[in-house]
Amino acid sequence: MGLRVAVLKIGGSVLRDQHAYHESAELVRDQLRSDPECRLLVVVSAEAGATDALEQLACDIASSPDSRLLDLLWSVGERKSAALLALCLQRAGVDATALDLQQIGLKVRRGSNGGVTAQLSPARLQHELKRHPVVVIPGFFGVDADGGVVSLGRGGSDLTAVLFACELGAERCELVKDVAGFFTADPNKDASARPIAELTHNQALEMAQAGCDLVQLRALREAASRRLTLVVRSLDRSSPGTRVVGSHEAGDLATWRFGDPLSEWAIG
Repeated sequence: MGLRVAVLKIGGSVLRDQHAYHESAELVRDQLRSDPECRLLVVVSAEAGATDALEQLACDIASSPDSRLLDLLWSVGERKSAALLALCLQRAGVDATALDLQQIGLKVRRGSNGGVTAQLSPARLQHELKRHPVVVIPGFFGVDADGGVVSLGRGGSDLTAVLFACELGAERCELVKDVAGFFTADPNKDASARPIAELTHNQALEMAQAGCDLVQLRALREAASRRLTLVVRSLDRSSPGTRVVGSHEAGDLATWRFGDPLSEWAIG
């Protein structure tokens, strides 16, 4: 494509209210200012609680909602987030635009077992990245052969970010969460939980399989298969977050296993 691109995914747990949108816009603006030659693709989730609220609304009407209609209803949340963040960026003086699901080029096909396969044709997205330094897109969804909306499973915005980062040859892929990266335990439940500066893909996968849902399991698997380095972080710019890297890039932490004591040098 001839452009340097970075991917930044902002989770729904971060987008809690209007103030959080403006904070997120400031983070994007500051990243752009620090490297104005690098285009930013920003993937957003629905606001915290929005997907569950929409699902409950559907279930109040039909005890077993049609899955296609449920996907269509769910997509309202991500589309809202994309439009609002783009508006906040424009207000902050950033030349930003937002694309809808039918424009981003993420084609998905639902299998007979309920899983989905994805294929990217991002020509329109690449065109917009040439025209605008920041492009915001909804995560969690693609479209099928008929243009219908299809979800990528809970946490699917992580997968959206990883897929586009790989397809566009992104220099980095950051996943912005409501916690500052991976910890030795859930920091919301365990006061002794300590941050982890770096993990290998296999270690992150092991944590996910043990119940840590910080990053979607399929997204981690895709990043591992494509050797894509991830940075999992919060809006707090003083915290570097956790780098998730291939084992060939990892330092001493490559030998650590989830549940083992963590040495002081691993604290970030």
